[in-house]
Amino acid sequence: MSELHNEAFTLHNPLEKLCSPAIWAEGPVWLPAEQALVFSDVKGNRMFRWSASDGLSLFRPWSNYANGNALDLEGRLVSCEHGRRGISRTELNGEVTMLVDKMDGKRLNSPNDLVVRSDGTLWFTDPPYGIIGDIEGYKSESQIIGCYVYCFDPRDNTLNIATSDVQRPNGLAFSPDESLLYVADMSIIDFPTLGRRELRVFPVNGKTLGAGQFFAEVAPGIPDGFCVDPQGNIFCSCDDGVIIFNPQGQQIGKIPVPERVSNCTLGGKQGDELYITATTSLYRILLSVK
Repeated sequence: MSELHNEAFTLHNPLEKLCSPAIWAEGPVWLPAEQALVFSDVKGNRMFRWSASDGLSLFRPWSNYANGNALDLEGRLVSCEHGRRGISRTELNGEVTMLVDKMDGKRLNSPNDLVVRSDGTLWFTDPPYGIIGDIEGYKSESQIIGCYVYCFDPRDNTLNIATSDVQRPNGLAFSPDESLLYVADMSIIDFPTLGRRELRVFPVNGKTLGAGQFFAEVAPGIPDGFCVDPQGNIFCSCDDGVIIFNPQGQQIGKIPVPERVSNCTLGGKQGDELYITATTSLYRILLSVK
């Protein structure tokens, strides 16, 4: 059980394990129209669906090593695919369309996580973890020198580098007013001496980002996926739980989780349920909003 008190909410409810079907659970996304959650099993190359009414089911038996997921403005699922090294969209009829997989004619590395802005643009990170081996993608040489945060506009199919001020970008999320973009940099894994284990924050300038700044260090482990609540609090993954930071970057609480956490998202009818993917499992905890 976790205790947390601040001006926005009081958290005192037990953590529930909902299911444990995955090899490496990731990319949870809440589907309001269905009152259900979809999440990836990256290393299992599949996706699952969970709802309180139906329980667990196999959503997609072959996912092209999908990782992060989100919904676009029309409620369609958009996914980061390591296997095809691009961003796909699941149409309302169930067909899967590849939206973008190249930058200036060169293949992307392995898109990892994404968020959708209120103007319809898709922002995503592109580290190399899907191409460094065959465990969660297909081993291949990088065609792009660098790991960037991108902005893709599906209205005109333009893709641009939003920032290069990240070494190994992973999770990302906008502040509630979308004036800031938070990005996880987990480069400590690849560069133990000079790498980062931090959240960075960038001002949003149209389809690009301004100068990045350090926001918060994440330990133990590394920052992976995270989400932001309507008050601007950040719920960030780490090795042994979910760390909660306020908008000023101060740690205001922590939710212990018995498995290494990969990501989390808000859901439920009132948006007050935090769904957590952690190694093999999907967890849930109720956030009691004042």
